[in-house]
Amino acid sequence: MIDEFIAHVRMNDDGTWASPHGLSEHIEATARLAENFTAKFHSGEWGKAAGLAHDAGKGRSVWQKYLRLKSGYDEEAHLEGKTGKISHAIHGARLVEFLFGKGLGRSLAYCIAGHHTGLPDWSSAEGAGKSSLQFQLTQVKDFNDIDPKVIDKIRSAKPKLPPWRFADGLDLPLWIRMLYSSLVDADFLDTESYMDKDKAGNRGGYCTMVELLDRFKKYMKQLDETSENSRVNEIRRNIRVKCVQMASEAQGIFSLSVPTGGGKTLSSLAFALEHAIKHHLDRIVYVIPYTSIIEQNAEVFRSAVGEDQVVEHHSNLTEDDATLKSRLASENWDAPVIVTTSVQFFESLFAAKSSRCRKLHNIVRSVVILDEAQLVPVDFLAPILRTMQLLVEHYQVSFVISTATQPAFKERLVDGKPFPGLKSIKEIMGDSKEVKLLYQSLKRNHVQLPHDLHDISNWEEIAEELKQYEQVLCIVSDRKSCRELHSLMPEGTYHLSALMCGQHRSEIIKIIKQKLKAKQSVRVISTQLVEAGVDLDFPVVYRALAGLDSIAQAAGRCNREGKLPELGKVIVFIPPKKAPMGILRKAADTTRSIVAANYPDPLNYDLFEKYFEELYWKANSLDSNGIISLLNPDQQECGVYFRTAARKFRIIDETLQKTIIVRYGESERLIDLLKLKGPDRWLMRQLQRYTVNVYNDDFNQLKRRGSIEEVHPQIFALSSNLDYSKDTGLLVNETPYDPEQFIF
Repeated sequence: MIDEFIAHVRMNDDGTWASPHGLSEHIEATARLAENFTAKFHSGEWGKAAGLAHDAGKGRSVWQKYLRLKSGYDEEAHLEGKTGKISHAIHGARLVEFLFGKGLGRSLAYCIAGHHTGLPDWSSAEGAGKSSLQFQLTQVKDFNDIDPKVIDKIRSAKPKLPPWRFADGLDLPLWIRMLYSSLVDADFLDTESYMDKDKAGNRGGYCTMVELLDRFKKYMKQLDETSENSRVNEIRRNIRVKCVQMASEAQGIFSLSVPTGGGKTLSSLAFALEHAIKHHLDRIVYVIPYTSIIEQNAEVFRSAVGEDQVVEHHSNLTEDDATLKSRLASENWDAPVIVTTSVQFFESLFAAKSSRCRKLHNIVRSVVILDEAQLVPVDFLAPILRTMQLLVEHYQVSFVISTATQPAFKERLVDGKPFPGLKSIKEIMGDSKEVKLLYQSLKRNHVQLPHDLHDISNWEEIAEELKQYEQVLCIVSDRKSCRELHSLMPEGTYHLSALMCGQHRSEIIKIIKQKLKAKQSVRVISTQLVEAGVDLDFPVVYRALAGLDSIAQAAGRCNREGKLPELGKVIVFIPPKKAPMGILRKAADTTRSIVAANYPDPLNYDLFEKYFEELYWKANSLDSNGIISLLNPDQQECGVYFRTAARKFRIIDETLQKTIIVRYGESERLIDLLKLKGPDRWLMRQLQRYTVNVYNDDFNQLKRRGSIEEVHPQIFALSSNLDYSKDTGLLVNETPYDPEQFIF
């Protein structure tokens, strides 16, 4: 009977029906793929069992009739008393528990029950109701209607014990999520091979790591030959050599402590390629905090290893920017080099939806570079660090924590309390003495602190000081201060903040770079969005008092290339308005207490560990939403709250904000297309470059005054360009919040 059962049907282009996708063929092919994926973390038999069981519910006569009727494949099919959707996933979930027992079967049951709808919560305790796995399992009473041959296939694939003994906390849930990812991707891929052969044919076919390294070496040879033979470039080359030497070390967690402007991007790529070849790893994943800088880093990687070998996965990517091949690879990260955002990477590790989880198994056997790692959100630090440790211990992942200001991520006692950090971190640049010498050799500016850390400067005073310089950058901590100071500056001064859409910011940054290169007059007032990855090089930088890491990043925009005849000037001042409440305020206060202890150089490398230790101690919680407790399974029922944890693990709380499409440049035409055609995928991707996120209060004020219109249900745009300034972006009444959290 199973040979006659159908998994999928499709219609040919000429309107005739193609030969159906047999159920036996589908579950066996899915099982083979899932087994291959899960074998990478010593769980191949579990992947095979999940693949065989995931569509067991389709091996019932009632579901076969349902498929034939709903698809139109068999017009004579008839279902008595059945009008709604007939589920199939929960039958496979209930079957594996019955065949393998609750102990072994429940881990697979989560995966199978949610292979379309997402990993479920165990019970309704967190509000899951009828979607909970506990409730769904009670709805399947027996398996008499499942074809016996399907059951026999699954019974014969019973896995043995799990691949390791699970520790308390996130260990088991992460393993289940990896099984789930493998199953979902295998199911998608085999279904796609039947439904869309052209699409399936565009997957894969990438270079090996050895081939990528060969390309990289040729690129670096050419770059070295054409680059200026400066002292800074010589130091950068030495850093790269050290990275290559350390790449032969055993897998684990590495730190790359290099001052801003020291060439971390290419040096970390050199390490990653050599390390991947040494340990037979499959890919390199770059995790970058801001969408505003991700494109420029991805462009560097493309230049180094090839246009078609790098896949970007982030919200600013337009349909025009991506090929079909790269769009497909972004679904499951099946490419040798992935460039993504902190939000995408970390939220995916705690996701429940199939579309978000599908790529997770391809993080296995990879090198993950966390760029600007000090920006990992403190409120989620405990579950993030614990998951990183588990990926290293069980999934052959090597992490590179890349930053000029190394956060205190090691296990330790902070104010007498255990800090749930990483067990072992190897510094690529050597011991502390070698790192200090590196920082001294790359010292390109002098940081000047106010004599009195409580002596407040007003904006008029700061504006008068800035006017003295032909080329100067001033960075403040909130958008209101940015606009207030900008309004006091001479005409032609540039403004940068997150109230300018991404396209607008990119254009302004390009102009600023051109003027700096041409040695023309250029003054810039900006929020902290220029502090990570925006390669500006000013002789003078002013910074409102902020976290020590922010001051160091600001200093990285000063005399970046070391071409000034003397040290550049970085001037820290006390602004008339304190930093926004929350982590930014705590960071500024921590800096004040650290540097008040008469340190002559506030960017002394030794200070950063003290700074981050105190900052983490001041945090209300390193797991503010209780993610670990939601995922920590109870022993009796293996009860895990996957869906609730995913909902609460939101680095950006979207409930506090609304997105507005602004009227700037090309967006006028795109908004008209949106009104005419609706939200096509390609169109919304292009419009992403013209959006600004605002808090709900600002959104409501704009709506009340008629400044925004609903151009499609739940899609809002400015009614006219009157509320968008070519100088400062979206014009809204100011709030005490900090919108820079939205630039991930």
